[in-house]
Amino acid sequence: MVRLPGGRFTMGSDDFYPDERPAHEASVDPFWIDRGPVTNEDFAAFVADTGYVTVAERELDPADYPGVDTADLVPGSLVFTATAGPVDLRDWRQWWRWQPGASWRSPEGPGSGIDGRLRHPVVQVAYADAAAYAEWAGKRLPTEAEFEYAARGGSGATAFAWGDEAFPDGSAQAHTWIGRFPYENLGEHGATTAPVGSFPPNGYGLVDTVGNVWEWTTDYYEPRHRLPGAVPVSRDGRSDLLAQSAEPGSRIPRRTLKGGSHLCAPEYCLRFRPAARSPQAEDSATTHIGFRCARD
Repeated sequence: MVRLPGGRFTMGSDDFYPDERPAHEASVDPFWIDRGPVTNEDFAAFVADTGYVTVAERELDPADYPGVDTADLVPGSLVFTATAGPVDLRDWRQWWRWQPGASWRSPEGPGSGIDGRLRHPVVQVAYADAAAYAEWAGKRLPTEAEFEYAARGGSGATAFAWGDEAFPDGSAQAHTWIGRFPYENLGEHGATTAPVGSFPPNGYGLVDTVGNVWEWTTDYYEPRHRLPGAVPVSRDGRSDLLAQSAEPGSRIPRRTLKGGSHLCAPEYCLRFRPAARSPQAEDSATTHIGFRCARD
């Protein structure tokens, strides 16, 4: 782990996506954070010690999925699948599929595995899985503010952790999509994860705080940054932040992901930046979501 001094910094951005607004002054206390995301090797040690079963491996409760045929409620998770050619980038269903049997052990489903990817970030982990690992390790998950502070690496308010250009001198500084999304990937590591630390560390010595995998934080998602002292806006007569974080029609809370992933491409998802954020339902696991831990 790396100990960060904490302090005040500019959080968010007014220049990119609406949910990153408003840019504002935030502060964090000193804290420790993992140098990189938790790896498959790390997670395997946790499972071997505890016998833990991840959310993607458990039977699904029909009450959580009203209107869904019970025959379709089988353990599994979402898997990225490259398309044969250009598609409508407004429809994410073109490149994501529900894969029965996909889990952290078999990220792309039956027949896949992690034997050659022990130093890659663990994926197919839902929020509860990440929190359970952190507790076992004597740590916790970071807040959104902590993660963004760490990801900036002391760079100030630049768009990217390394400056204001996505690819300075044409060089990739993080594991992101190189080529034409979602069908042509020309990057060194292709359309999957890369070993942790494959790209240079930031100013704090941390790796993969942008790119490679999105990472869980403890914050419930809101569509804009709520400034200190502001009261959550009520929806349907409810002011409870947990309930508000869920998508309309769902009762499953969403947490904030940070960092972007290997699927971020400038023409589709320019989110491999410290200020970028994304909502994710707590029960969801995919091939591009992982996590790292923090502690006080």
